[in-house]
Amino acid sequence: MKELAISKNDAGQRLDRFLKKYLAGAPLSAIYKIIRKDLKVDGRRRREDHILSEGEILSFYVTDEEFETWTAKKAVKRAKKQFRVIYEDDNILIVSKPFGLLVHGDRNEKKETLANQVIDYLIENGAYDPRAEKSFVPSPVHRLDRNTTGTVVFGKNAEALRELAALFREDGAVSKFYYTVVHGRLTEEVRLKGKLLKDEERNVCRVLPESADRGKYIETVVRPVYAGDNASGSGRNASGFSIADVELVTGRSHQIRAHLASIGHPIAGDVKYGGKRTQVKDMDMVLGSTTQALHAYKIRFNRAEGTLEYLSGQSFTAPLPADWEPLQRGLFGKAVI
Repeated sequence: MKELAISKNDAGQRLDRFLKKYLAGAPLSAIYKIIRKDLKVDGRRRREDHILSEGEILSFYVTDEEFETWTAKKAVKRAKKQFRVIYEDDNILIVSKPFGLLVHGDRNEKKETLANQVIDYLIENGAYDPRAEKSFVPSPVHRLDRNTTGTVVFGKNAEALRELAALFREDGAVSKFYYTVVHGRLTEEVRLKGKLLKDEERNVCRVLPESADRGKYIETVVRPVYAGDNASGSGRNASGFSIADVELVTGRSHQIRAHLASIGHPIAGDVKYGGKRTQVKDMDMVLGSTTQALHAYKIRFNRAEGTLEYLSGQSFTAPLPADWEPLQRGLFGKAVI
């Protein structure tokens, strides 16, 4: 018989989800068989959807060989730290993600991700000990596209991660702001609303009217920061581009890129949503890529409760990447932000 005590970081999750993490090497059929026939919580049978509480004792029967195989930790090569720490306390970590780095792994890249780099960082500074945890792993509460830079928030313990997830789901609790360079002269603030419909196969979205019966509701506020003109500087492309400050009211994948393109101001370099006309001459020399210029520069906690109440009203800012200065000089003849 194996006995496990549920810790604070293990509490608050379904029984079956906890076992899937703890017995990560076990087939799902074995996990559900254990729950049905061999497992008790504080001496009582429980369903798979039972929500675990701190201090509960799980007891179940598996062979020593099965247990060692199913709980074996895979040796993982440490990922090189590429991110910048913006803020850290006992509950949260806010970092600035560099260009070209995935937040989570995909089928092509599983090791060199922001999530893995943060875990290694927390292990090295003693904030996270995987040997002491049965199921919890520090995780990001939201994500950025691979080629978008800037702020990403991580929960360092289970309670903080749950509260962060609730805040990010709650309308108006958290505001996210981006700087971007767009095609065309943007001179007035616009509030955009609509429905976002994603083509999963092509990984591209299109914006539909707000009245559409398909898609997910989106809302974006776009504020002009600088609209280049021929008299403003020596930049060769000064008359064709503007810098915008974008606030996400809702947060959907590709929302900013699709919404800006829908009003005729696609992001510079974003060929997927703006076509060839968004390509900036020599942009690959300036940014090291021909992709979009988009930086998540600020996150603001408008309200927070519970463990994270102290975050209410606080803002955290990620400095512009170094390559934004030559980009602005190339376009406008000077650095504007």
